Amino acid sequence: MTPLRYYLLGTGTWFASYGIQGVIFAWLITLVLRETPSMVGVAQTAMLLPAMLFMLIGGSLADRWGGRIVAARAQALAVIPPLVLVYVLLTDRLSIEIMIAYAAAIGVLQAFVTPARDSLLNTVASGRIQRTVVQVTLLQFTVQMLGFALAGTAAYIGGEWIVLTQALLLAVGAWALYRLPRIPQLAAQKPELFISSMWHSISEGSRTVMRSPGMRTVVITNIAMGIFFMGSYIVTIPLHIREIYDGTSADLAIVNGLNSLGLVLVIFTLLKRGDIKRQGRALLIAHGLGAVFLGFASAVSQFPLFGLFLFCWGACGGVAMSMSRTVMQELAPEDQRGRVMGFFSFSFMGAGPVGALGLGFLVEQFGSSATIAIAGIAMFAIAVFMSVWTPLWKLST
Repeated sequence: MTPLRYYLLGTGTWFASYGIQGVIFAWLITLVLRETPSMVGVAQTAMLLPAMLFMLIGGSLADRWGGRIVAARAQALAVIPPLVLVYVLLTDRLSIEIMIAYAAAIGVLQAFVTPARDSLLNTVASGRIQRTVVQVTLLQFTVQMLGFALAGTAAYIGGEWIVLTQALLLAVGAWALYRLPRIPQLAAQKPELFISSMWHSISEGSRTVMRSPGMRTVVITNIAMGIFFMGSYIVTIPLHIREIYDGTSADLAIVNGLNSLGLVLVIFTLLKRGDIKRQGRALLIAHGLGAVFLGFASAVSQFPLFGLFLFCWGACGGVAMSMSRTVMQELAPEDQRGRVMGFFSFSFMGAGPVGALGLGFLVEQFGSSATIAIAGIAMFAIAVFMSVWTPLWKLST
């Protein structure tokens, strides 16, 4: 197989397992253990917090040791937590403490896999970066939908079999990443001690992002998306399904699947249409429309309408994610791509704990419907502000 196909296999298996995990984790803590909104927020934070702590280190290690070796080894280690969870489910020892420990372990490994794998994209893109980014994003959410569909059967065939499938997918992906060709790495710039050199590397990548108006503004929108959109997706919406629709694992899978379907259809359209010239403008319009659809979802009592608005929200997300990653990939210096993409992932995943905890608290105080509406209004206001007061509206790479 070509390097691109190995890369797509490694990426696809990760996100298929991620789709399984997204439904299974929410199902176990929200519908099986029936935890309070604040504890749902804490459990989701346990998965996101390691991104804030280790994502920049993961990107720096990818530049130093090579994205291939870091991504492959971290994904191989990611097989272990699902296997432990299989044992827990088989022996009927499930508890919120175990789920938090599982989340933290997966979160740590994701912090190393994500920037390392992203740093490899340019090496397999053959010069067509935006098209390859769109292809990868399309694959990501297509296989996630398959993961959602499989996880939706957990209440009927048993969660342990679904989680075992997740572990097998991760193992296949680790093998595929190992099969990527070795890429010569740039020599270290200074013979410093490891920790000092690591700090220098992280600081250099952060300064590079903040000095670039294009990358800096994309990171700001990413932070907002992590707080209001990711927080809604992983905390508020599962609680909304439980409280308003008395949902099951199948309902969680349907909503996640519809959201991803909207995203996939838009990305497929982008592939057919060709490159978008004004990526910043497309990014801001997508965020604004996505916020509107999220607000509409908060106001409906019929589950089909709720799913329809989340489908539209996902369609907007397809544009936003593709454009933001394209800007970062194209503006990043070659010798700092792992660090830059690590900072990009950090801005989104690192903001997630704030959204998870904050929105979980708001659900307890005001209910899930009001909390979804608050998130939509806040994100719309940020999109308008960024359109008027930053150069993002005119950005074109």
